[in-house]
Amino acid sequence: MPTTDRTRLVVLFGGRSAEHDVSCISARNVLAAVDPERYDIVPIGITRDGRWIDAAASVAALDGAATALPSPDPQPGAGLDPLPAIAPQGGGQVVVFPLLHGPMGEDGTVQGLLELAGVPYVGPGVLGAAACMDKGLAKDVLAARGLPQAAWLCVREGEARAADALADRVGEALGWPVFVKPANMGSSIGVSRVTDASGLATAVAEALRFDEYVVIEEAVGARCGVRAREIEVAVLGNAAPRASVPGEIEPSHDFYDFDDKYTDGTSGLLIPAPLDSEATGAVQALALAAFTALRVDGMARVDFLYEDPDAGGRGFLVNELNTIPGFTQISMYPKLWEASGLAYPALVDELVRLAVERHDRRARFATVR
Repeated sequence: MPTTDRTRLVVLFGGRSAEHDVSCISARNVLAAVDPERYDIVPIGITRDGRWIDAAASVAALDGAATALPSPDPQPGAGLDPLPAIAPQGGGQVVVFPLLHGPMGEDGTVQGLLELAGVPYVGPGVLGAAACMDKGLAKDVLAARGLPQAAWLCVREGEARAADALADRVGEALGWPVFVKPANMGSSIGVSRVTDASGLATAVAEALRFDEYVVIEEAVGARCGVRAREIEVAVLGNAAPRASVPGEIEPSHDFYDFDDKYTDGTSGLLIPAPLDSEATGAVQALALAAFTALRVDGMARVDFLYEDPDAGGRGFLVNELNTIPGFTQISMYPKLWEASGLAYPALVDELVRLAVERHDRRARFATVR
């Protein structure tokens, strides 16, 4: 295929987030999967201080054994001007794939820049990205739609640091144990399990390192004396999304923390999850309902906690939506779609198609009265 017919695929990675390193791993896997006959790949790294760096030379120097792109942080030289870097060149199709996990990438900020630039991009728009990134806000929206969730509190920094008053409130509203997490963060960064009031202040301080809002959730399963199962469903699409087969995570730690996800590789992934057909249909329907409620386009991984109804549990509870899920070699999102009949390269093709479709659809709106 002539070069001029290829889509210019700009892959953004790194970013101003504690999930910077995870992004470098995801980007490496995407670059290895895309078809160079279909795409002119343009890798652009974003440093932790916000500089945009042309990463083509670093990518070209990778050997086949590398599991991550080199972080753009230590690279010398002048940065790129973001808008010209992503602009169409020569009239060809450009699509941006923002593989930027966490704040300043998954939260609507980069999506806003891409909207202003008039460039199609993979994943949800500004509103969907921002709403899903903020776990407290997302829970409010899902509650308004009547979707089942665990009990939670969301508090801002001033209230969060009033340790005694907050501990009393948590004990009364949620009971112990609880999970404490930053409202705007992913990959289990800043998340702590707290068994009683004495540990709350330390957990809150850790969460406040990453965000000014803190979400505190009941430990699902504690009330019925069973360990909650962790079920995930991948969703793909715009106006007519579809759900993958569900998968189940078997954590090797107390909960599915950062090391379990990205370092140890000791957690178990059961794909498809051992659920009967009725439960499978129910969790897929809930995933699509949450995806729609939060106005997501493109993709999201919808995470659930499951309490066995036979043990007095509540069934499936929506935990959160991740709109730029991990694309590493062990990540659930691509694995779920592979198990659903969509291989990794075809998944990237579909995400690019959806990005262009949404851009073209929204470009039809009038800009004058």
